Amino acid sequence: MESHYVLSLLLRQARREDVPAIVALLADDHLGATREGDPGDERYLAAFDRIDANPYDELIVAERDGKVVGTMQLTYLAGLSRLGAERCQVEAVRVAASTRGQGLGRKMILWAIDRARARGCAMVQLTSDKSRTDAHRFYDNLGFTASHVGYKLAL
Repeated sequence: MESHYVLSLLLRQARREDVPAIVALLADDHLGATREGDPGDERYLAAFDRIDANPYDELIVAERDGKVVGTMQLTYLAGLSRLGAERCQVEAVRVAASTRGQGLGRKMILWAIDRARARGCAMVQLTSDKSRTDAHRFYDNLGFTASHVGYKLAL
């Protein structure tokens, strides 16, 4: 995968050494603080290795001035519906607290949409926790539609 600069923001595939910074971003909000652990935990590295080895997964980081300031995971899902169309699932979108409100998240999502379109995906989909009302406004403003009800079962 090529790296791309988007208005002083480098979007690139994550590397193993980015894992602690990514985990820190995941933990840096009211929900993540309760579910993330020590960034050095080997389970994070094992998960990274699995994601990195899968051609249908992309763990992306946004870097500014050599520092990871955002992350997201893109997963390409095959399906029979829509004439066998592929979908891009966007997960774990995070922007560093110190850079929020600067349009970085918007640039990241628009980049992900362009990437999915170039790959031939029929749609981009994502879920957002019900408590993230600011995120809902953000996705609405980008043209996403809250068209489905999602369910999860913790195991």
